[in-house]
Amino acid sequence: MTDPTPPAPAGEPLLAMHGIVKQFAGVRALDDVSLQVRAGEVHCLLGQNGAGKSTLIKVLAGVHIPDAGELLWDEQPVRFSGPAAAVRAGIATIYQELDLVDGLSVAENVYLGHELSTAGYSRRRATTDATRRLLVRLGHPEIHPDTELRLLSMAQKQVVSMARALSHDVRLIVMDEPSAVLDPHEVESLFRLVEDLRRDGIAVVYISHRLEEIRRIGDRITVLKDGRVVAAGLAARDTPTAELIALMTGRSIEYVFPARPGVPGDAPEVLSVQGLSRRGEFTDVSFGVRAGEIVGFAGLVGAGRSEVIETVFGARRADAGRVLVDGRPVRRGSVPAAVAAGMGLCPEERKAQGLLLDESVSVNIGAATLRRTSRFGFLDRARELRQARTQIDDLEIRPNDPRRIIRTLSGGNQQKAVLARWLARGCRVLLLDEPTRGVDVGARSEIYAVVRTLADSGVAVVVVSSEVEEVLGLADRVLVMADGAVVHEGPATDIDEHGVLDLVMKGTAVQGTSSKGTAA
Repeated sequence: MTDPTPPAPAGEPLLAMHGIVKQFAGVRALDDVSLQVRAGEVHCLLGQNGAGKSTLIKVLAGVHIPDAGELLWDEQPVRFSGPAAAVRAGIATIYQELDLVDGLSVAENVYLGHELSTAGYSRRRATTDATRRLLVRLGHPEIHPDTELRLLSMAQKQVVSMARALSHDVRLIVMDEPSAVLDPHEVESLFRLVEDLRRDGIAVVYISHRLEEIRRIGDRITVLKDGRVVAAGLAARDTPTAELIALMTGRSIEYVFPARPGVPGDAPEVLSVQGLSRRGEFTDVSFGVRAGEIVGFAGLVGAGRSEVIETVFGARRADAGRVLVDGRPVRRGSVPAAVAAGMGLCPEERKAQGLLLDESVSVNIGAATLRRTSRFGFLDRARELRQARTQIDDLEIRPNDPRRIIRTLSGGNQQKAVLARWLARGCRVLLLDEPTRGVDVGARSEIYAVVRTLADSGVAVVVVSSEVEEVLGLADRVLVMADGAVVHEGPATDIDEHGVLDLVMKGTAVQGTSSKGTAA
């Protein structure tokens, strides 16, 4: 752990936002919000999904024009006409939903919109060299500037987005959930970068749902709730976690996982994965999941966890091995066959892979039950709405309007809608990839409760998460992966976070605890 952060610098704020108001379709997303950030400080912005954090940083970045209020930059009133104006002033934003172009190279993405050129001609070598220096500064010299972006992992794309922000002459960087797709050693690199920025006098606005990160690198905290500031200038290291949670949610939340009732010894094996392999990604992965059991996959980003469950679901075709549900083989590489067998998947990237963003909540929930909500080949909208209302009430999706466009919901409520899709179908096997990524502490507790309730009803659940605490707290049994292989399998109560991290770094099984291919 790094040394305690220094106190926030004294003096006038580099950025001051006063009385900011922003409305959308009559709804006040921001109501009289103020924020002050000093040069060289890490100012943390906290709040539940839907509290107004994203809207506030989009006002700062010039994406939204405020309806009222004042923005002072270096003590001078400013009104950014668009994102380019904010960047020219020295404000760069790294969004949670990365604004990169898959068809371009890494270097082209880093300097997109401010290309290095002479007399109208692109300076390719200079662009490549400058990008390489930025990637080295970020601790990722292995990413080649000429590589096409689509070939990179999500974690690597996050690094490219950071390089893009640093390619400008910035004085303030906004980081929205920057660690969400990073593994532990990459998070350490991120923290070192933040410390470097602080030492250089660059201000950082840091948004994260991981409160331990806030304590680690933050100076001061501003908390938003329902579009209003409920606390400002809190000391990041000294404010108790319980107080922060109460400020964000308006209530006291015990941040604990549901109790494990224990899986009966005679519970049948619902999912059986036998010798599954996919060239270049993972090898000889075997495990079983019984009715009512939650099995968790732990490991670093790139260990093969997501690839395994996507292959189980048929989104990737296995080179070897087989998948069985209730003892019956499922055809390789076929999502329809997996769904017909009773499987459901909540993917890692819910917006890109799991949601129809411009459709309603009811359409998204009903995507897996179209036959049930159709008559004579035509969709019965009334039946679809009734089904959606039932799931909205059961999962407490907010707002409780099935006609609401799902893009407008918070991350936690979007994730609940994806879960609702498979609840409506009544799946036998539920595969969850990063189920709480970008989800606030209140919604996390609700999602954990939903997953445990599903397991208690007899569903076989598989959870992949980059947060070791989440895997160990939620799962009954844990598989640890390293370099595309399972290196440990056993009860979640028999291993701790340090043990998991030791396994993934060494890439070897603990003698006597590995039981690959056996359901505990």
